[in-house]
Amino acid sequence: MIGVVALVAAVVGGAVVALVDDGSDDGGGGGGAQATVTAPGGAGATAAGGATAAGGARAEDVYRGAKDAVVFVSAEIAQQTTSPFGTQEGAGASTGTGFVVGGGGTVVTNAHVIAGASAVTVRIGDGRARGAEVVGSDPSTDVALLHVSGARLPQPLAFANSDDVVVGEPVFAIGNPYGLDRTLTAGLVSAVQREITAPNGFTISGVIQTDAAINPGNSGGPLLDGDGDVVGITSQIISSSGGGGATGGNVGIGFAVPSNTVRNVIDQLERNGRAVHAYLGVGTTDAPGDDGAVIGSVEPGGPAASAGLRAGDVVERLGDAQVDSASQLSAAVNASRPGEEVPVTVRRDGQTQTVTVRLGRQPTTTGTAATPTP
Repeated sequence: MIGVVALVAAVVGGAVVALVDDGSDDGGGGGGAQATVTAPGGAGATAAGGATAAGGARAEDVYRGAKDAVVFVSAEIAQQTTSPFGTQEGAGASTGTGFVVGGGGTVVTNAHVIAGASAVTVRIGDGRARGAEVVGSDPSTDVALLHVSGARLPQPLAFANSDDVVVGEPVFAIGNPYGLDRTLTAGLVSAVQREITAPNGFTISGVIQTDAAINPGNSGGPLLDGDGDVVGITSQIISSSGGGGATGGNVGIGFAVPSNTVRNVIDQLERNGRAVHAYLGVGTTDAPGDDGAVIGSVEPGGPAASAGLRAGDVVERLGDAQVDSASQLSAAVNASRPGEEVPVTVRRDGQTQTVTVRLGRQPTTTGTAATPTP
């Protein structure tokens, strides 16, 4: 795997963090938690708006144009509990957000919102809840595609080019935090090209960081630019956990899977019901002085090993992409295709050499994945 960030007990900003679900209440301990957020079900309409965000975008205009396409997603999750009296079957619920992305009843949400669901329902606006079919789910990018039949859906939201997103521009999140229907929050893009850990333990690259308030229940909702177009799907937060194992709320650090990644995965899910990703088969860290990605481990029998790469090599280039860090190597691999043959330039023992690597298909899991608890 390339630059995988640990899903649980990752260190962020000096605090120990645990990944919680952005659509379900996830337990977390310690002083800080990176959370994928989902929330207990509930209803009630709350919309914050009416102000001009930094950059001049009118929050009420963005909200008015997008709110009807934002939906409430609820998933029924089968659960097993073990007691002195034996194993008991039960059911729980995971709730989050989604939004309409195409005609014919197509809705996108986070994969972790519907993971393990025996049934999924979608409520559009003030209408009744309707059953939804899971077209496909990609835990490598935390994207899932749903199909809702028999409903008259509003105009789909349009996707912006997430490569054009810059730090400081205004953004808006619409979702269902703590079950509060279609809540609007506003903020700025705090950083770009972040990395977060996907539900299956792999790295999601090119992530957008924002200070717009994101809380449990926002998972799967749109992060919108000043034109009301989607730049990402809100997925995770850094959270300050409360006592008793409760998950804390927003502290101004949230993450959204970039729209270009989402669009690519949606296309694959629509065609095949699944998405595939390229795989190099190495673990890396940043080289000193932003001077490449140091290979720390090589998976035996993987694509990198087969091409002769080894621990200690410093990757400087993959294909046409310059590599100055582990995250850039991850992004370059994610932008490639399984089976593609790419030249990889490495520095070894003070000398530079280039080898050709035939990229593999990313496995289902890294073995370090953790499933968010609804």
